[in-house]
Amino acid sequence: MTTAKQNAISLYLDGIQNGNPRAAVAAYTGDRYTQHSTGVSDGADGFIAFFEPFINRNPVRDFQVVRTLQEGRHVFVQVYQNLNHGQAEWLTTDFFASDENGKIIEHWDVIAPIKPVNPSGRSQFDGPTEVTDLDKTAQNKALVVDFINVCLIGRDMDRFRDFISSDSYVEHNADRGDGIESAYAFFAADDTPLTYQECFLAVAEGNFVATLNRASWAGQDLCQVDVFRVEDGLIVEHWDNSEDVPPKSEWANSGKF
Repeated sequence: MTTAKQNAISLYLDGIQNGNPRAAVAAYTGDRYTQHSTGVSDGADGFIAFFEPFINRNPVRDFQVVRTLQEGRHVFVQVYQNLNHGQAEWLTTDFFASDENGKIIEHWDVIAPIKPVNPSGRSQFDGPTEVTDLDKTAQNKALVVDFINVCLIGRDMDRFRDFISSDSYVEHNADRGDGIESAYAFFAADDTPLTYQECFLAVAEGNFVATLNRASWAGQDLCQVDVFRVEDGLIVEHWDNSEDVPPKSEWANSGKF
């Protein structure tokens, strides 16, 4: 495992799950730690000030790192969190930037409560986790970014089937089932509530591509994460997570992006 990926995971598991925020932020972050989780201030002090009370409020913490990707200095981590024996369950999707030594220097996230399984019986995080096809990383990333730009931002729905498999498309969104027709019906509708404005960041490794997007739901600004699995040049599986962007007056830092 690469240093940056390990540092991102360790910041989670050692710093939060194991209750060592001071030691973790000292060990795994670099000369700066720019924060985009809007309730947390920048820097080591901001991390400590947020997570020490969090740890006290939640003495039982069970985190499962489900998927991790690294491309260059960027890392993506998808984590299931169970707090206080199920009193709260969260899906967190995090992007990190690292310095030349693999230390974490910037963080973006989307955090939302776990939802029930979708019409196809799939959860928001189950399914394949193994990274394969490392030689196709750039090709797969280009496919996914093009899909977002052409279909979700540009609204050219005639191209939808150029990117998504018509034979096998597995869906983990809590409200939609498997199959391309369900996804197409949702996104192609003139009154679809979910619209995309920018693919802000994409991190790819082999057959997986994770994207952080500016979006909106019925006019409410969203920070939207979409994770795709690609096979034979087409998208065959999708996970997502979204969080409202709060008013600027509530930000403790420069904002979600």
